[in-house]
Amino acid sequence: MAKTETKERGSITKVRRTIQYMFLFATYLLGLRHVMPGRESTGGAFDAFCPMGGIETFFRYIATGQTLKTTNLLNFAILIGVIGVSLLAGRAFCGWMCPIGTLQDMLAGWARRLSGGSKPKARGKRSKAKFPMELPPIVDKWARYLKYLVLLIVLIASVWTVYPPLRDICPARALFSFELGEPLLVSVLITFIITSLLIKRFWCKYLCPLGAFLAITNKFAPLRVTIDKNNCTDCGRCEAECPVDIPAIPENMRNLECVQCLECVETCAVEDTVVLKLG
Repeated sequence: MAKTETKERGSITKVRRTIQYMFLFATYLLGLRHVMPGRESTGGAFDAFCPMGGIETFFRYIATGQTLKTTNLLNFAILIGVIGVSLLAGRAFCGWMCPIGTLQDMLAGWARRLSGGSKPKARGKRSKAKFPMELPPIVDKWARYLKYLVLLIVLIASVWTVYPPLRDICPARALFSFELGEPLLVSVLITFIITSLLIKRFWCKYLCPLGAFLAITNKFAPLRVTIDKNNCTDCGRCEAECPVDIPAIPENMRNLECVQCLECVETCAVEDTVVLKLG
């Protein structure tokens, strides 16, 4: 019986990885579609597939009655889908579907193996690898507010610009649009890779305005992870596996930073202590 339960819990990561890779592959196909000869007229701008573009152009429309160039109704459709997922399961989009998050997880794994980590990493134990590392707690605490500042700046800027404010510095365009003839996007790509190798989910934790926009849904989404504190042994296994380094997880199950990856459910060694619950 114990082996079956372990297998079931172990399947969570496999399912999540499969979904992540499917969305990553689909996003790369979208990027390729927009650079193939003869596709310019039918493919539209790559920006049209960005949920953050939907937020930017919607805010401009509310403020001025106009939308931003390179965005269209598809942005709104994708944004509605992302919001729908978030209203049900918090920032599950960030942990299960976002291709930028998937690439950050991959880069962090490569950094761990290249800097002395075991392969595979022992579940529930902190790696001895030098990278990725964590910022000092006090720096990390305040740095996480930067993404809310970025969101505010983007929303204000969207009222005065013609194109989405993030367009020229967006890691999604740098990673998936194949527009590497633009020096600024190349710089963004290099910066993204380096920061992701050095610090787990650097973009998600400190800079992502979409993550900042979705964060509040963690407070009321009905599908959520819960912990039975009477059974919790404070072993720290869940904290060791958390991709966004949430401290003191048993006391922070509604944390705005949680990407609903379910690694804590996967890792907990005490049966029925960390569970996914609806309601």
